[in-house]
Amino acid sequence: MGVLVLAGILLLVVVGCVCVVWASRGGPRWVRVVSAVTLGVADVAKTLVRGMGSSKSGSGSSSSSDSGD
Repeated sequence: MGVLVLAGILLLVVVGCVCVVWASRGGPRWVRVVSAVTLGVADVAKTLVRGMGSSKSGSGSSSSSDSGD
């Protein structure tokens, strides 16, 4: 059951990426709509991941990257 859910999510991601590329080349209207939705979901996911990363690591991540320079 879990494998089917993950396979479905992977299929949606691949279809979304194909639509983004197709829309950039001037595809039909439905492709542009799917592309816009895909990019919107990607922005929301990016914001959520950044928020989770900053709350977990805090200021410790900046000090460790400064020591590497």
